[in-house]
Amino acid sequence: MSNSGDGASARRLTPRGAATKARIIEAANQLMFEQGVASTTLADVRTASGTSKSQLYQHFADKDALVSAVIEFRAEALLAQQRRRLDKVNSLRGLELWRDDMVERNALRDGAYGCPLGSMANEIADHDQAGRELIATHFDEWLQMLINAIDRLRTLGVLRADADPQTLAIGLLAAVQGGYLLAKTTRDVKLMRVAVDIAIARIRAFSAESSTQN
Repeated sequence: MSNSGDGASARRLTPRGAATKARIIEAANQLMFEQGVASTTLADVRTASGTSKSQLYQHFADKDALVSAVIEFRAEALLAQQRRRLDKVNSLRGLELWRDDMVERNALRDGAYGCPLGSMANEIADHDQAGRELIATHFDEWLQMLINAIDRLRTLGVLRADADPQTLAIGLLAAVQGGYLLAKTTRDVKLMRVAVDIAIARIRAFSAESSTQN
């Protein structure tokens, strides 16, 4: 996958140029959500963003470079939202509030389009190695946020010492992705809630409170 430009060229952008680049990325992101990566052409993006061919190629050498920019655009928004929620988790109720926020956001489109990152991974992973690796780095970051949240619960004594944050976080992220897919297929976000609830129930099984009651 080609790069859209080095740091020096990015710094040379005028405010007008930066605004044009942002408009192209936002248009490409919306089109790729609605009709998929493969079906989105550079001509489509030019029309949707109101830019010329020369303007588009000034910022992106080819479609691969634009796809890379869209991945980064989505990751920045998604992971910022995840971080805001997960950094506040200090109880099992906090995990439920994190779940509620994701399900409610997904319900705004009745589950359509799925996970912003997962949907792109489904499209490009088998034929775009660079794109797959880029998405993988962002999934690693997301997974680490979940690991940190669960480890925090263990440190605070909410969970027992034998709870494995990495294993539980992998199960939780897998449930989120499966839930996104089920909601996308059925247009029913309740299925996403059920999938994530099962993973949270697994974490709850390590509750220090429940162990003292047995």
